[in-house]
Amino acid sequence: MKSKGYVSGNMIDKKRRTTGFTLIELLVVIAIIGILSAVAIPIYRAQTIRAKLTEVTNSVRYVATAMNHYASEASVDGLTVTWPDCPDMTAIQTSLGVGLAGIDRIGSVRVDQTTGMIEAIVSHIDPVVDSLTVSLTPTVQANGSISWLWGGTVPPRYVPNH
Repeated sequence: MKSKGYVSGNMIDKKRRTTGFTLIELLVVIAIIGILSAVAIPIYRAQTIRAKLTEVTNSVRYVATAMNHYASEASVDGLTVTWPDCPDMTAIQTSLGVGLAGIDRIGSVRVDQTTGMIEAIVSHIDPVVDSLTVSLTPTVQANGSISWLWGGTVPPRYVPNH
């Protein structure tokens, strides 16, 4: 008579051995997750930096729009463009009416009176781009219209589409 204890080849014993994952299967899954995260984390970080820089570029665009209005009102003959003297956020608020003081992602912003270039220093985004600049430089066309060119020291891969 067979006992009910451990018997090799028993159905219950086979079920116990076939449930769960082997060590190799677990290692393969962990390796795949590691590879995917090694690719995904840098892409995610770059996208979050780009999203946060959008606030900076939008603010610089607002200043550029205000400068377009300022230049059209300040030009005497329609072709000679003058730029405001705005060395800081307070002067931009006073001269152009654009309030930037509440924006945490801009450390400082200024308008160069001689060239009209708007330059904003990035802050509180990521150590990769903090203290770098985003700039917008005007070019006065022959007909008196103004076109703007983006620049600065922020790497192009982080700058949002304009």
